[in-house]
Amino acid sequence: MDEAYDFNDRPFLVFWEITRSCALACSHCRAEAMARKHPDELDFDESLRLIQQLAELNPPMLILTGGDPLMRRDALDLVRAASQAGLHVGLSPSATPLLMRMDFTKLREAGVQRMSLSLDGATRETHDAFRGVNGTFDRTIEAVHRAHASGLSLQINTTLTRGNLHEYEAFKQLMYELKPAMWSVFLLVPTGRAGLADLPAADDIERIFEDMAGLVGKAPFAVKTTEGHHFRRVVMQKMGGGASRPRPGMRSPLGIRDGRGVMFISHTGEVSPSGFLPMVCDNVRNAHPADIYRHHPLFVSLRDNDALGGKCGVCEFRTVCGGSRSRAYGVSGDPFAQDPACSYIPAALR
Repeated sequence: MDEAYDFNDRPFLVFWEITRSCALACSHCRAEAMARKHPDELDFDESLRLIQQLAELNPPMLILTGGDPLMRRDALDLVRAASQAGLHVGLSPSATPLLMRMDFTKLREAGVQRMSLSLDGATRETHDAFRGVNGTFDRTIEAVHRAHASGLSLQINTTLTRGNLHEYEAFKQLMYELKPAMWSVFLLVPTGRAGLADLPAADDIERIFEDMAGLVGKAPFAVKTTEGHHFRRVVMQKMGGGASRPRPGMRSPLGIRDGRGVMFISHTGEVSPSGFLPMVCDNVRNAHPADIYRHHPLFVSLRDNDALGGKCGVCEFRTVCGGSRSRAYGVSGDPFAQDPACSYIPAALR
């Protein structure tokens, strides 16, 4: 991965919540999803305009998410339009009967380059309780097999919380069995339906990350974290690289985080630094997403490693990590505060 990626010019990942509708009731839902679409949701013509603007911005990956993106009847039309515009499209559907009725080959042919599915419990009982709907675990496993059969690249997302941390070894074994292209471990952010009490202790997270670091380059699947940026520091330390000697195995540009390589667009067109940092900067109905990303003061400040506060601001790993700005905001109300989920003490503070 190119370590010289210019975060000031364009995001690496754009998450577009094409709808907030969803049939599930997940306990940690960022979107606090609803059964029906919002009346102010971007319509098809507005969506096509946005796709052309994103094509001009040219991020390496556009992820269509929700809610459940398949709740939009024109979801595949949006995938086709984005793919035809030259964008690399990912899709993050919910494991509902609606997904089971889809032809996965048609998803791939429409332009979905990777589909992500969530497994937040390592057993039927724990996952279904987490997702709030019985049968979700079985549908997810079936969807994994159907994705493999159709040649659709697959990512499995797992949210680590205080309540499921004890299942980590079982999750890991499940990944070896299911063989996704990537396992993305999301470290909970207290926003939406997720509360501070759900966040695992920093020392427990460190132990999990140390074990996960041993999977990098060795497991038959790639490993990454979402909102767990200090995993990069753990990997570099485990492989013998200091802060100035990045090591291979990272799957995205070093230093990517909320607002710095990441941009989120809501179902109504509001733009934020990420879906977990609910600070609205503007709306694509009023401004070009490229202008918002490049010039809005919040985005500009979030890209400045020297603007970070607390121990993140003096950490020797801040240029490759920088901590979760979303979690800092969710816990303290300050997006520039230190990440409370990291137990590392920087050299400058020892």
